[in-house]
Amino acid sequence: MERGPSGWLHHRRVRLAAWIAVAEGLIVLFSHDITKWTVIVLAIVGVVAFLGGRESRSSIVRNVLWIFAASQLLAVILVILAWVVKWALILAIVVLAVAGLVYLFSEHK
Repeated sequence: MERGPSGWLHHRRVRLAAWIAVAEGLIVLFSHDITKWTVIVLAIVGVVAFLGGRESRSSIVRNVLWIFAASQLLAVILVILAWVVKWALILAIVVLAVAGLVYLFSEHK
């Protein structure tokens, strides 16, 4: 088992990646400057950085790159889920509006 900062990072890397992804998802949700495309580009950069550095002699570097790549990929999943949910809600509203119009126009006195 690793000791020191590297061991600490390795032991907590999944939790750290998840919290970073959640924070980034909230920033994207409430910010108009950071978009889903920014998150996707950061995920690509994160994966390329991880692939380039995974053979590093430093376990701290390997753990930090893993956390960065994992958090960005999780953030991409959150952003895509938010996009799907948004369109599902829009579709549900349209379906309900059409159903309401059909009901109103088909009502006989």
